[in-house]
Formats: sequence, C-alpha cells, structure tokens
Amino acid sequence: MTTPTRKRKKAAPKTFKAAYDILKTNAEQLQQQDEPDIDNLMTTVEESIAAYRICETRINAVQQALDAAFSEENKVESSDS
Repeated sequence: MTTPTRKRKKAAPKTFKAAYDILKTNAEQLQQQDEPDIDNLMTTVEESIAAYRICETRINAVQQALDAAFSEENKVESSDS
C-alpha cells in the first residue's frame, strides 16, 4: 500500500503578484481535478487563505493611497477656485 504524497506548505508570499499567482494556480488545480484531492485540500485552502490576505492587504493599501491622493487633489482644486 502506498501512502499519498502530501503537498508541502509553502512560505507565505511577500508580494501581491506572488500571492495572486498562488490563488490562480490553486484555483486552476482545483477546477481541473476530476476527484478532489482530500489529502492536500487543507494545505491548499490554508495556502490560498494566506495568499488572499496578502492580496486584500495590498489592495486596501492602494485604495487608501488613492483615496488620500484624490482627497488632497480635491482640496487643492477647491482652494484654487
């Protein structure tokens, strides 16, 4: 009897692109499976959650920076009027 090989848990991604690539790869792998790989499912889910949080954090930071930039721009335009 052979034991299933477990997917090793990877280190958390440090960039948005790396995290996005993990999400994309994991989604593609899950969609292509005819039968669920239950032995690796928790590792895949945990890895995806960590990657999602990195993406969410970066998106929120960019949104805040854009909001601040546009708010500052609107203040300058209002004072010029």
